[in-house]
Amino acid sequence: MTVTVRFAPSPTGRLHVGNARIALINWLFAKKAGGAFVLRIDDTDRERSRPDHEQAIYDDLTWLGLAWDRREAQSERFARYDAAVEKLKAEGRLYACYETPEELDYKRKRLLARHLPPVYDRAGLALTAAERAALEAEGRRPHWRFRLADQDVRWEDLVRGSCHYHAGHLSDPVLIRADGSYLYTLPSVVDDAEMAVSHVLRGEDHVTNTAVQIQIFEALGAVVPVFGHLTLLTDAKGEGLSKRLGSMSLGELRQEGIEAMALNSLLARLGSADAIHPQADLAALVAEFDLGRFSRATPKFDPAELERVNAHLLHGLSFAQAEARLRAQGLAADEAFWLAVRGNLARMAEARDWWHICREPVAPVVEDAAFLAQARALLPEGDWGAETWKIWTAALAAASGRKGKALFHPLRLALTGRENGPELKTLLPLIGKDRAAARLNGQTA
Repeated sequence: MTVTVRFAPSPTGRLHVGNARIALINWLFAKKAGGAFVLRIDDTDRERSRPDHEQAIYDDLTWLGLAWDRREAQSERFARYDAAVEKLKAEGRLYACYETPEELDYKRKRLLARHLPPVYDRAGLALTAAERAALEAEGRRPHWRFRLADQDVRWEDLVRGSCHYHAGHLSDPVLIRADGSYLYTLPSVVDDAEMAVSHVLRGEDHVTNTAVQIQIFEALGAVVPVFGHLTLLTDAKGEGLSKRLGSMSLGELRQEGIEAMALNSLLARLGSADAIHPQADLAALVAEFDLGRFSRATPKFDPAELERVNAHLLHGLSFAQAEARLRAQGLAADEAFWLAVRGNLARMAEARDWWHICREPVAPVVEDAAFLAQARALLPEGDWGAETWKIWTAALAAASGRKGKALFHPLRLALTGRENGPELKTLLPLIGKDRAAARLNGQTA
C-alpha cells in the first residue's frame, strides 16, 4: 500500500499547537513509510475563509519544515462534490428535508423529554412530490440528509483500537445546508477517496463522524481509509485550544523566538510513551517515530516545557548548525564565540546581547574601584587564550587575598555589566585585553 495522508486546515484562523501536532504526526507517519503528505485547504466556508489566514498556514508549515507533496483547495473542487451528490441522490441515499431549525429543535426536545435518543425521524423520506412542492411554494428550501444503513459500523483504529457505532443510534447527517453550501462531511470523503488517502489521522473529536463517513465511502464505491484518532491537546490547565482565539498560535511562538525544531520535538512525543528530548532536524524525528506509542491519555501543552526544550536544543547546536542563524542577525561570529555563549541562551536572538558584550562598547558596573584597579594592573601580557582567566585570577587572588564571590563577582560586573552569564574564562579572550582594561578602569569600551 502506498501511504498517503492529508492535513486539511480551514483558513478561518491561525494554526495553534494542537493543529501543528496533527500536521506533524501526519507528516512523520507519511515520511516514515516513504509516502506522501497532502495539504488540503478546507475553504468551502466562503464567508469565514480569508486569504491572509491561508497564507499563514503556508508560512507556519514552512517554518516547521513540513513540506507538502501536493496542495489542494476544496473551493476548486465543487464540481466533484456536485457529481457525488447526484450519485447519492440516484441511489436513494440523499433525501430532501424541510424542517426549520426551530422545528428540529422542538423534535429533539420532545424525544429527550421522553428519555429517547434525539435521532431524526426521517420525516423527509415520507414526503410526497406534492408535499415537497407545497413546502417550496411557502419559500422553504431543503437541506439534504444522507440515509444511513441500519447496521453496525466497525473499524480498527490505529490509536483507539477496535471501534464501532450502530447507525441506528445516529441521526441521518445533513450533508448540504438549505442555502446549498456543503458541510464538512461530504467534501472530506470525496477528497479522501479521489486523492487516494490511505490513512486519516486526526483528532478524537472526529470519532463520531467516522461511522457516517465509512458509509458514505461505501455508498460512493470508494476504498475506506485506515483511521487513527488522536487525543486532543489541551493547554496546561486542561482547557481546549482555539485557532480563532489565537491561543498558542504558531505565529505567536515564532515571534517569541521559539525554535521550530523545539516545537517539533515536543509535539512529536507529547501524548506518547516516549521521553521528550530535542532533535536538531526532522530526519531524526522520522527515524524514531512510532504511532503505536501514542496513548489515549489527554496530553497537555505546557509553555514552560517548550521553553526547556527550546533552551536544551540551542545548548546542543554545533557552530555549523548555528552559523547561518548568527549571520542572519548580522553577527560575524566564530566557533569560539558560539561555544562560549550557547549554554546561556534561551532564544537564539539572545546571542546578539553577548556579541554586544564581547565586541561592542559596554558600560561597566563598578562595585569596588580599588580592587578593579588592582585587577587591571595584573592583566596578563601576550596572547590571550583558554588559560588566561585562570592565570589572571590566580595572581589576583594571591595579591588581594580574595576568593569565591568576593573575587569573581566584581570582575563579572565590570567586564560584562551583568550579574550572570557564560563562564568568564571563555568570554575574557573574546572581550580582549584593551576592552577589558578599559572596563576595569570604569570606562565604557
